[in-house]
Amino acid sequence: MNAPFKTPADPLDAPLWDLSDLYSSREDARIETDLARARALVGELNSLQGRLAAAQGDAAVLGERLDRAITLYEQASDLLGGLGAYAFLAASTSRNDAAAQGFEATVREKITAIATPTVWVTLEINQLEEAAVEAALAARPAAARWAPWLRRTRAMKPHELSQELETFLAERMPISAQWPRLFDETLAALKVKAGRDELTLAEALNRLSDPKPARRRSAAEGLDEALGAKAATMALVLNTVAADKALEDRWRGFRRPADARHLSNEVHGESVDAMAEAVAAAYPVLSHRYYALKAKVLGKPKLDQWDRNAPLATTAPRGYDWAAGKALVLESFGDLGGEFADRAQGFFDKPWIDGKARPGKQSGAYAHPVTSDRHPYVFLNWMGERRDVLTLAHELGHGVHQTLAAGQGSLLADTPLTLAETASIFAEGLTFDRLLKTAPEAEKRGLLAGRIEDGLNTVVRQIAFHRFETRFHDERAKGEVPVERIGEIWLEEMGGSLGPAVTLNPGYEHWWSYVSHFVHSPFYVYAYAFGDLLVAALMETRAKDPAGFTPLYRQLLADGGSKGYVEALAPFGLNPRDPAFWTIGTRRLERLIDQFEALV
Repeated sequence: MNAPFKTPADPLDAPLWDLSDLYSSREDARIETDLARARALVGELNSLQGRLAAAQGDAAVLGERLDRAITLYEQASDLLGGLGAYAFLAASTSRNDAAAQGFEATVREKITAIATPTVWVTLEINQLEEAAVEAALAARPAAARWAPWLRRTRAMKPHELSQELETFLAERMPISAQWPRLFDETLAALKVKAGRDELTLAEALNRLSDPKPARRRSAAEGLDEALGAKAATMALVLNTVAADKALEDRWRGFRRPADARHLSNEVHGESVDAMAEAVAAAYPVLSHRYYALKAKVLGKPKLDQWDRNAPLATTAPRGYDWAAGKALVLESFGDLGGEFADRAQGFFDKPWIDGKARPGKQSGAYAHPVTSDRHPYVFLNWMGERRDVLTLAHELGHGVHQTLAAGQGSLLADTPLTLAETASIFAEGLTFDRLLKTAPEAEKRGLLAGRIEDGLNTVVRQIAFHRFETRFHDERAKGEVPVERIGEIWLEEMGGSLGPAVTLNPGYEHWWSYVSHFVHSPFYVYAYAFGDLLVAALMETRAKDPAGFTPLYRQLLADGGSKGYVEALAPFGLNPRDPAFWTIGTRRLERLIDQFEALV
């Protein structure tokens, strides 16, 4: 199953995806056809404007009109979502292609022009009396299925603006999106000098896990220089995105920068704060303790920051070609049942995965759900390392979740971030368990270290990111934050999370500038920690009754966003409102560190 380790330059047989299920090319005639179909659906939808409010006195009529309006809204969203997905997916593998980037921007503008006239839908729904909505859903059973979407829509009521302002904000979105575009194109064009090599960002970050200290240091110092050269541009992008967000937040009446995200996640800000504080309080027994142990294993008084993810052995770690990684992940999915493995297999067969790392392709990984009437696509940069196997499992977890939830329809399949990372982190955990179980004794310490580091990166590091982001936005409210100050905040938060056993070498102050979530999805990052701690509780539950767990877990995924996270976890006997819930995950990670310490 395991192949000799190969260099990152080797494609390792990783696939390229086939987007023809969406469109064959940028010239595909179906693009204009679908734009016209979407315009027609929007026209039909807009003929209902004013008729929802007019029917408040007749429950049956209001129920029928709500059902029709929301159905048309979803159908139009599906068409436009497929168009937007194709443009984004094609552009993300060609960030060095001006035509691909221009096409994505143009499609985004066309989508906005078609969709913007529908802003009245949620505004008019939120003008309805609660009693009238409840009566309408009771009178029209077909409309009752939209209750979860209506709940989320009506939660936004206190923060909605006039139709004119909502229209303005919607029309402005493609223009605001040029800042994330600048961010992506800048990073895609980044060239990192590491010794005699010139690396992409993805290749340089991957080299930080190289077994040879000199190669790690060379890559880190190359990143210091490359990111430092772009730091002023990235600071401008980050400041502008934050100011743009703050302006809209102020008009909408959000008190804190993260509140809009909390609302969309259907979670109270106080709960997120409590989670972040609990993780920060655990820094000493988690990251501080582990990195001190790792420094001891590596024979160093302190780790340099580029040693954070270093393998424990100086020999080349076990590598995985694409076939080996695929087999291991599918076997892990099979541990939950044949259906999970079969759904994952479909991504390889079609192919719906783009795994080959190459110039112009953006760094990172994602699973794009497209729409419920289409299939998802998975994106990653395969380098043949253990972390790539776990990344493949992570993104396929998302993909399988998206296929299971598709039966809900796009509006109800859309999962809030509080549950969005559940399937991905769970799949990653299953895959690691299989890696550890099948590894020779001599490799188990290194694998255990890797699992701990993945946990620290998902929980501790993401909370440190969240705290950095919170502090930055708070300071941005008082005026533009200079690049030097951004670096200071970064060093303070990262230093606090890593602890005294890690040296933050000069140049590391620029490394905030490659974290895409800060620009693309402000305040997204806490969802990773939320999801990891939630999954830890689910895994503890599964250990008690694996057979009984699987159908409950399948239902949780198939429900998509039709239930809030508290309701979704109730069948497992878990209560995330209980502060003790969050300690299940931190203690699970602490036990792994106990095991590691016993092997040191």
